[in-house]
Amino acid sequence: MTKGRKSRRRQKAQAQPKQGHSAPAQRPAPTFRLRTAALLAIGAGALFFLLASGLSWFKTSGTSSQPTRGVELSFVGSQVCSGCHQAEATLWQTSQHRHAMDHANDTSVRGDFNNAAFEYAGTRSRFFRQDGKFLVETDGPDGKLATFEVKYTFGVEPLQQYLVEFPDGRIQALSIAWDTRPKDQGGQRWFHLYPDAAVTSSDPLHWTRLNQNWNFMCAECHSTDVHKNYDVAQDRFATSFSEISIGCEACHGAGSRHVAWAHQKPGARDPDNGLVVRFDERSGITWPADAATMAPKRSAPPATSRKEVEACGRCHARRGQLSEDWSPGKSLSETHRVSLLDRQRFHADGQMRDDEETYNYASFKQSKMFAKGVTCSDCHDPHSAALKAPSDGVCVQCHAPVKYESTAHRQHANVSPPPSCPSCHMPERRYMVVDRRHDHGFRIPRPNLSVQFGTPNSCNDCHRDKPAAWAAQQVETWFGPERQGFQTYARAFHAAWSEAADAQALLAAVVGSSDAPGIVRASALAELPAPDADLLRRALSDPDPLVRLGALDALEGLPADQFWMLAAPQLADPVRGVRIRTAELLSSVPPSRQPAADRNKFTQAAAEFVAAQKLNADRPDARTALGNFLARQAGAAEAEAEYRAALRLDPSFSPAAVNLSDLYRQLGRDGDGERILRETLSSSGQNASLHHALGLVLVRKKRTDEALGELRQAAELDPGQPRYAYVYAVGLNSSGRRDDALAVLRTSLQAHPNDRDTLSAALALSREKGDSASALGYAEQLSRLMPGNREIEDLIKQLKQ
Repeated sequence: MTKGRKSRRRQKAQAQPKQGHSAPAQRPAPTFRLRTAALLAIGAGALFFLLASGLSWFKTSGTSSQPTRGVELSFVGSQVCSGCHQAEATLWQTSQHRHAMDHANDTSVRGDFNNAAFEYAGTRSRFFRQDGKFLVETDGPDGKLATFEVKYTFGVEPLQQYLVEFPDGRIQALSIAWDTRPKDQGGQRWFHLYPDAAVTSSDPLHWTRLNQNWNFMCAECHSTDVHKNYDVAQDRFATSFSEISIGCEACHGAGSRHVAWAHQKPGARDPDNGLVVRFDERSGITWPADAATMAPKRSAPPATSRKEVEACGRCHARRGQLSEDWSPGKSLSETHRVSLLDRQRFHADGQMRDDEETYNYASFKQSKMFAKGVTCSDCHDPHSAALKAPSDGVCVQCHAPVKYESTAHRQHANVSPPPSCPSCHMPERRYMVVDRRHDHGFRIPRPNLSVQFGTPNSCNDCHRDKPAAWAAQQVETWFGPERQGFQTYARAFHAAWSEAADAQALLAAVVGSSDAPGIVRASALAELPAPDADLLRRALSDPDPLVRLGALDALEGLPADQFWMLAAPQLADPVRGVRIRTAELLSSVPPSRQPAADRNKFTQAAAEFVAAQKLNADRPDARTALGNFLARQAGAAEAEAEYRAALRLDPSFSPAAVNLSDLYRQLGRDGDGERILRETLSSSGQNASLHHALGLVLVRKKRTDEALGELRQAAELDPGQPRYAYVYAVGLNSSGRRDDALAVLRTSLQAHPNDRDTLSAALALSREKGDSASALGYAEQLSRLMPGNREIEDLIKQLKQ
């Protein structure tokens, strides 16, 4: 049960595409319309006057005394904001936010379109200009050379991507990007975002495919007031935005009420100035140094709800969108599902991996900085997004230079210039080939963890010719052996990801720790192999919605009678994302078995879940998730339609095929299940889950030899999934091939020595064979994993006799 649950969770995680800054993307230009009656009513002449007169415009215009809360909340545009906020607008004009997306023109395009050529995977692409347009000749969706017009630029430094529009409303990002760095830094060249692969038109990462689609992957965070407007029936987009780049209202929310407030007589003005939210967490805050330790301390405790970090996290977090109804000041989990720490994107100590875009939200929320109340704008100017001071100047705003710039702290007296604060505490990792990102965990260097768990460390980032053990000894010599730092959970996650015997206890300790960051406790909950009911109750009432979501993840796969009473209260959780996850989890209980007292709450939360999937109906993972929900709620025909829709969107999407095949199994239609799996395999022949599912279908159809062939392929294609090897071994043994089955199990145990199913099978077959020595070894290992298990202890006694 445990391994099956974790297997499903891993497959679900793999099925979720990242949302945010994508590699390539493409679609026809979005409808560029302003949704604000205020700006449209001003007119061009009045707008010019507004910009020229600055503050006086608001002072002399309109005298309405109507309360601003009666004004329709709508977007007015950054130009209107700049009329009064000229200093902020000037800073914003220089920011990357301002240039996050733009129309392709002589000013915005940085790349070489002077008949430049680039070779990749057998295709020679050409960038050129004609009739005032920027064009690229490259491989299209059919793999053939064709010419496409670049309609938009995407980003500006250290690379710039280019967007192509298609007649059905899709906008796709080219995989060939321009390196905007100076030539002496390796820039001023075309390069491919997947240089070590050979991405062709049949690959899911090709620039014309789903995973490079701007409408879903990129638009929300590169433009303002985005509405995707996907038409399910026509499979078309009419995506719109009120501002092409990241404008004032992308962070502050719609500004119409604030504009109305500025028009009112002073006596009638609202105390909140008509703002959607006040970013006032830093108002009046200082960071005096402690007299004894010289460590900075916030003059007032931080608020429980961190408005600024949550607002920035909307785009600086790896997440999926649940609703377009985002509003600044609310928890990000209200409208988005934030990715937790997992082995694909993070190291066991929480550091981000190379080439895995994790953004800064997850790293920062792990940091001592966040725990103590630091916000994004303590370090970054909120309008230019630049650091508030050059080099280490931003750090010494709070950290006393006399202590932290000393040789005693830096320990590099003979190095000129000495290492900077970020070089030790914010190591860089690479994304999209040339984009170097600082890890915002603000951790102390821990080369000793590198020795134990293989995590990276900033010491060896520089001293690449030295082993981690050498760096660990140097740090211990300088600072002593008890240099733990703030992040102390590497052992627990390493144990979980290596299936160690003590993973349960270590993860439970992290969950129960009041010092562990919320996102870490949530991630530990999601990894728990056997969640404790009391631990889950406490987690489900935690004030942090991420912890509550982690607790719900921990319940996945357990029998419904074990988790309904625990999870049902979250159907009325104040945060939408928690309600949605609860409804998804509880959907495994048919309506007829739901407690009457909870049915209305379930119905309401389920409607929110369905709405979230329909918002993303252009994605096969959302259609599959909706299919799973409907299948659990006894809607077989509707579930089948959703799975088929997912496969129309992406014929290689294995979760849809596997789940549709399982639905056919329940309906007694294994023939249809076999057909759908074979069709999907024709597009994704190296997918282990498809071979495994097909093997199970063939077992049920009593085609043993074919079944074993498919199960073998699954085990060989994905040795990281012990379940595949276990099932293959069971099939071999059932066919009278016990020794072959044992060989498969032993090979799997080399990589997964603590997998209980595999150990149990190896124990049983070894006993059957009469190999008591091997059986005893497996039994003793199981005993270490399940201490106090009477049955295993009795078996060990028998084997020793």
